Amino acid sequence: MTASRTRACRRTRRTRRTRSRAVSVPLAASLTVLGAVALVGGCSSSGSGDSGPSTAQAAPAAAGDLQDDYQRVIKDVLPSVVQVDAGDSLGSGVVYDGKGHIVTNAHVVGKEKRFKVTTATGEQVLTADLVASYPEQDLAVIKLDDVPDGLKAAKFGDSTKAEVGQIVLAMGSPLGLSSSVTQGIVSATGRTVSEGRSGGGTGATIANMVQTSAAINPGNSGGALVDLDGKVIGIPTLAASDPQMGDSAAPGIGFAIPSTMVKTVADQIIKDGRVTDSGRAALGITGRTVLDDDYRPAGVAVVEARQGGAAADAGLRAGDIITRLGNSEVTTINSLSEALAAAKPGQKTQVTYVRDGADKKADVTLGEM
Repeated sequence: MTASRTRACRRTRRTRRTRSRAVSVPLAASLTVLGAVALVGGCSSSGSGDSGPSTAQAAPAAAGDLQDDYQRVIKDVLPSVVQVDAGDSLGSGVVYDGKGHIVTNAHVVGKEKRFKVTTATGEQVLTADLVASYPEQDLAVIKLDDVPDGLKAAKFGDSTKAEVGQIVLAMGSPLGLSSSVTQGIVSATGRTVSEGRSGGGTGATIANMVQTSAAINPGNSGGALVDLDGKVIGIPTLAASDPQMGDSAAPGIGFAIPSTMVKTVADQIIKDGRVTDSGRAALGITGRTVLDDDYRPAGVAVVEARQGGAAADAGLRAGDIITRLGNSEVTTINSLSEALAAAKPGQKTQVTYVRDGADKKADVTLGEM
């Protein structure tokens, strides 16, 4: 992108879907216990022909329960997922509140200000205006001109509680196929991913992303990554590409912006019309990647150190080449962005840089983006 609604009666399945590194252990344990119950019942002295549920009998029931969970969540959440037509691009969005605010990706809205929004039923095509876009986190909020009766806001969960192995569903409009649903698991959490600028990307570097095996295709952007409690834990945004395969999508490797960041950004945009507190660390520089004599990335040259920025206050100036931020090696603009994405404004750290061929260090108090 957690299973409180099925906490007691489905504890075994909850364990299996929320503890990935031990998936095989709880599953095997559950099957062993069920098998043991059946064997003990059959060998008891009661003489009863009812030996209790066998493993073979229990498995279809468990599969049926899981299917019921899927269908319940889809029925509950899909009405809150819409298709967003931004003219040259088509993506997805999630109804954020009952006032008609919809959260989506900045790369979905692009430079457009006016949008067509189609609800999950496909029966209503609504119009919406841009409230604000925040490309630095690839998020945007649009607002419907008229809020239809029965518009249902999605419930947003706590993405910090997402666990590897947790079952999730991705809902959106891949390739223009509205109201599509795919399923998978949380493959990893805490990923820092840099988005390219090709194909309309914002070039943002986004921290703490949720990696998922649920299929994420063009058009899924801005939709919902949902847990089995029916809560949105992320906004699907990126699919990994394989340079060795001509940058084609790498199956089963997708990324979603965590719901905690979505709520932080959306709440500020709705309240103030813009992001007033990004929570993102910055050095206050304009930089570019430099290459060494073997044409390999070797650091980030400071083109400009803005007055009053963290780098300038620490004594860095144009021409310096940053090679390390704290414990993170810096070879490219992307690697510097990723190091900053993992830090916080106000954090004190050390910058290693090269000036006139000599290695130098400076203590820096990071600013805010």
